[in-house]
Amino acid sequence: MTSQGITSLLWFIAVIAMIPLALWLLKRTPIGGAASHGLMRSIAVLPISPNQRIVTVEVGRGDQRRWLVLGVTAQNIATLHEMAPQDDALAAPAAPVPAVPFAQLLSRLRQDKGQPGDR
Repeated sequence: MTSQGITSLLWFIAVIAMIPLALWLLKRTPIGGAASHGLMRSIAVLPISPNQRIVTVEVGRGDQRRWLVLGVTAQNIATLHEMAPQDDALAAPAAPVPAVPFAQLLSRLRQDKGQPGDR
């Protein structure tokens, strides 16, 4: 291997090693979300439509901790409700809705498309 090949390999290793370092630093800067200092975290998100959702956010620390239920749209964020934190809600999450297999969805679409009157 030539000296130019070795130099290229060392630069490649240096760049690869810098990627986790850059991500670690970004996580600790205000751009990466470190500005809240643990004062705010997302609890739940309920999508209503592509541009609307209901978000539950925990703000504050200790006795000052509150949950805010927010209505979020593309143009506005509105406080819908404010309540005390519900610690038991995090301990027992709701059972997930079983996903319909892709093959079953595809067969339904093919059956619907083949029916007369759709055209």
